[in-house]
Amino acid sequence: MSQIRTLEALEGYLDLTADEKAWREDSSTVPLAITEHYMSLIDKEDSSDPLRRQVVPSSVENHSAVWEDMDPLAEEAHSVNHRLVHRYRNRVAFLVTDICPMYCRHCFRRRFTGTMQGPASLREIEESAGYVASHCEVKEILLTGGDVLTLSDSSLSNLISIFRKARPDLIIRLCTRYPVSDPKRIDNELIRVLKSFDSAPIYVMTQFNHPRELCDESKIAISRFLSAGFSVFNQSVLLRNVNDDPEVLAKLFEGLLAVGVKPYYLFQGDLVSGTSDFRVPLEKGIEIFRQLSELVSGLALPVYAIDLPNGGGKVTIGTGDLSKDPSGEFWQIRTPDGKCVKYPAI
Repeated sequence: MSQIRTLEALEGYLDLTADEKAWREDSSTVPLAITEHYMSLIDKEDSSDPLRRQVVPSSVENHSAVWEDMDPLAEEAHSVNHRLVHRYRNRVAFLVTDICPMYCRHCFRRRFTGTMQGPASLREIEESAGYVASHCEVKEILLTGGDVLTLSDSSLSNLISIFRKARPDLIIRLCTRYPVSDPKRIDNELIRVLKSFDSAPIYVMTQFNHPRELCDESKIAISRFLSAGFSVFNQSVLLRNVNDDPEVLAKLFEGLLAVGVKPYYLFQGDLVSGTSDFRVPLEKGIEIFRQLSELVSGLALPVYAIDLPNGGGKVTIGTGDLSKDPSGEFWQIRTPDGKCVKYPAI
């Protein structure tokens, strides 16, 4: 897989803006890496191209708003160990690796992603498998990171084998953006490996954020999963100047549905450090979703949700869930357990 990994290399493809040239990788950013496949989808003549915005860094990332945090979802506070997060009663997230083939500039897991720690060790995998074996309330595991499919097929097989030996009934969510970033990774050998684990379902969770990402190569990758019997779900992020338009989202979700992918979530952007330039004000997001719901069928309509700061959990955005505080600077959002969490109104 070919990647563009430096600003100097990127200048061979694009005329970089002053803000893009001024970006510097630091402890609050993710590295620069763009696959050649994804680069081929970018409109090189348009400095505001929505695909370009998702992967080409800008100096605005080097600045954080006061309400932003490197761990906005409090994953560290809910971690069993360095790799296993148990934030919801019936499911856990295992951080397989911090490596991605392409780093999204809106990444919410900046505390971990791209920190060059590499894949989980055998000890970390076995310790985490032992945990889920002794916690029967856990029904699902998210294999995430980073991107799990940066592992080789043999390493992926070993990983799944250990968890399935501990819990044959454990439902797996395979979280990957490879169908977007480098769809050729979804080949016959990968499908063969995944099909060999049939004691419980494996669900594929993708992230398409714009209809132009759904190219012919991506459709082939999706068809390979579907033909092998795997259900595919999509989790999009609502991103400013990328997809914050009901018509764009309608085209994306109807396109996904047409190739057999269920639009599952549309997420409000998390309050992670350096991402304020991507975040759509919640009030605008609510209006976009209202208009979207009039454009598409129920099958094509995802759940619009916000993952609340400080480990507040996912909340579906709908009537009665939120209100402005007296200052007008924050939303007050009610959590599933009845608490009220503040979320900035800008």
